[in-house]
Formats: sequence, structure tokens, C-alpha cells
Amino acid sequence: MGVLTIILKVLLVLTSIFLILSILLHKGKGGGLSDMFGGGVSSSAGSSGVAERNLDRITVAFAITWAVTIVGLGLIAKFA
Repeated sequence: MGVLTIILKVLLVLTSIFLILSILLHKGKGGGLSDMFGGGVSSSAGSSGVAERNLDRITVAFAITWAVTIVGLGLIAKFA
């Protein structure tokens, strides 16, 4: 179980970092914190609809992987 725990912890750290980055890459919808930090300037350049949809899919994949990793670590901690 030690090797599996280490693998899951490394996967948790990596997915956490990539999840944060993919969320920060999303285009702001306006009126929130993204506009305060320059989101309004980058929204004029805009991204295509396909790129935004692909970013949504990537973010969801990272979120699902992150959640499964958390559950796996919890199960290992419970039954260890």
C-alpha cells in the first residue's frame, strides 16, 4: 500500500496544480475578480469557442481525476 499511496499523493499534487492553472485560464464572464485583475483587457482578444470548450473538457477531466484521487487516498487511510 505504500507505493500506491505515494503514487496517489503525487497524482494529487499534479492534478491540483493543473486544475488551478486550467481554471485560471478560463475567460472571465465579466463583473468579477477576473475583471479586477485584467480580465477585461484579455477578453477583447477573446478565444474561439472551440478553444474554450476544449479548456472546459480539460478542466472537467482534471477535476474528476482529482476527486477520484481524494477518494482513493481516503479509502486507503480508512482501511490501512
